[in-house]
Amino acid sequence: MTRRRFVAGTLATGAAAAAPAAAEAAKRKRKHKPRPTGSVRRADVVIVGAGFAGLTAARDIRSAGHSVIVLESRKRVGGRVWNHDLGGGVISERGGTFVGPTQDRLMALAGALGVKTFDTYDTGDNVYFNGSNRMTFSDTGPLGSAPPDPTTAAETAAVVAQLDQMSQSVPVDAPWEASSAANWESYTLDRWVKENSASPNFQALVPLATRPIFGAEPRELSLLFTLFYIASSGNEQHQGTFERNFDTRGGAQQSRFVGGSQTIALQIAARLGSRVVLGSPVRRIVQGPRGITAHSDKVTVKAKRAIVAIPPALAGRISYEPLLPFQRDQLTQRYGQGTLTKVAAVYKLPFWRAAGLNGTAISTSGPVTATFDDSPPEASAKRGPGIIFGFVGGDDARAHAKLSPAARRAAVLKATSFFETFWSADEWSRGCPVGIPATGALLAYGPWLRQPIGRIHWAGTETSDYWNGYMDGAVRSGERSAREVLGEL
Repeated sequence: MTRRRFVAGTLATGAAAAAPAAAEAAKRKRKHKPRPTGSVRRADVVIVGAGFAGLTAARDIRSAGHSVIVLESRKRVGGRVWNHDLGGGVISERGGTFVGPTQDRLMALAGALGVKTFDTYDTGDNVYFNGSNRMTFSDTGPLGSAPPDPTTAAETAAVVAQLDQMSQSVPVDAPWEASSAANWESYTLDRWVKENSASPNFQALVPLATRPIFGAEPRELSLLFTLFYIASSGNEQHQGTFERNFDTRGGAQQSRFVGGSQTIALQIAARLGSRVVLGSPVRRIVQGPRGITAHSDKVTVKAKRAIVAIPPALAGRISYEPLLPFQRDQLTQRYGQGTLTKVAAVYKLPFWRAAGLNGTAISTSGPVTATFDDSPPEASAKRGPGIIFGFVGGDDARAHAKLSPAARRAAVLKATSFFETFWSADEWSRGCPVGIPATGALLAYGPWLRQPIGRIHWAGTETSDYWNGYMDGAVRSGERSAREVLGEL
């Protein structure tokens, strides 16, 4: 594999190298038997999960003068946001990375913590691999980061415009109340695309968007959920668009955080101090007339209210007493996580920049369908390191998780180092980047995503109205759940 084929090809067979080892580690962890809980602590609010949602809620509740304890299963904070330290002050990310326009709550939080941003490198051309064909193009054109392939460009523009227009009638706070919700929930995105596109070439492009954005194939996405996701990618002043999910310039990939995204979580946790208890998975939540008792492996917490700030699929694994309403249970059974691996190759220099490329590539031949320049802010064509990361999602992630580590590592021998994260083998994520409702689930059980049940409130990016599935959505959900709780204390 030559550098001329670019890193989309370089990473192709290098996908998910750590998957088998990670899967085996997760398997060992699942054999863990709950230990008797140790000490008993008390607080006004107990929060399950120290990701962006849980930490944001804890910060807001603490700022309002109430006591809080956060219980986190992992031995780190951040959830699906996780820095990777390459040494020498160079940070890459294993999980959430970018921030873009209309992601106001994430930006406000970062600003309050003194965490700065810098522009994602976007000087030069994108690369599009279609089988053995390679084309370069500028993302300043009318299609943005989508390839201006003459065989698909017109249909790409038309279908994206149609999806954007349909999404405008979806209420972001209650997509199940859209006037066409029942009809849209009867379709998968795959079926809808095939009925509204006559071009096999265009249809082949659609998974290149859904795999990195959702960690899923078009057949796994309900049309209603897809339209909600599009509508969600905005804010109270700006309508969401499909393009904003996929684009770098003016889109969700426009900027990055100095020091890595996890810095935000680390800063909040440092301020909360001993109020954050790591390595403490919550196994049981008991709700009574006077309060909540959360039982974890390390500590039992008695509180007035609880916020469960983890994905629905994981929230459903906790034992609740009394049982939750069947609708909530049915919801979590139908809200699986996306399947996504994030891979990265580190080079002495970002050699693609000298060739007039910006590091962004998409490929129909996979398994890496999308790549981005993840080099540090001070990097240049003559100063390293150069880092390219890519997404392997959906069917590609499932297939390439079966390859041996040697087979996957062989494709990146020219790299200084190589690392990856197979999020589906992570016991406390079970997948990435977002929870995906089965067809019919959003219509039947959607209201139970955020509906408090007694003293239990729900947070997490999957519960957000805007930027569902993104770090901004997690922050928004944390703020919303904190407001709910503060209104009851």
